[in-house]
Amino acid sequence: MVDHVDEKNVNQVVDNGKGYEPGYELPFLLFGGFRTLIDRLHARLAEQGHPHLRPAHGFAMQAVGTRGATASDIGRRLGVSKQAAGKTVDRLLALGYAERADDPADARRKLVRLTPRGYDALARSAAVFDELRAEWAAVLGAERVREMEAALRTVVPAETAYRLDATSWLGGA
Repeated sequence: MVDHVDEKNVNQVVDNGKGYEPGYELPFLLFGGFRTLIDRLHARLAEQGHPHLRPAHGFAMQAVGTRGATASDIGRRLGVSKQAAGKTVDRLLALGYAERADDPADARRKLVRLTPRGYDALARSAAVFDELRAEWAAVLGAERVREMEAALRTVVPAETAYRLDATSWLGGA
């Protein structure tokens, strides 16, 4: 992410010349760790019978939850428009991960509910995440991974810990 011309750094915001780890690196490393975990998860899920599942689908299934949710609820939980949530829901329906059902509390509303295939994908995801965490612990040490998780819990506000609306700052309108 740094511009170089003739071996000279031309990005003055990044090259502060102070000789320490630049602050911009932390978010890139955190995002890189996130991407590494998510990409490896999806590679393993593909091997286990879920080749068409994408990260957005997993986030949407989490937003559906065990009780079901409307497209508006899903959009709100993900921080995307009802229309964007609806497109993801349509894909989940087409792939067999979700179904639409009447809301028992309000016949005018339709709920999106996970199917057995959706629950299988989430259960497999949980197992793979446990494996991936164990791989990190094998490389970094179990105590170091626990300390990293504890440190992140300290600095990440509880209300944003599971917020998934990255589209709002990664290219959303």
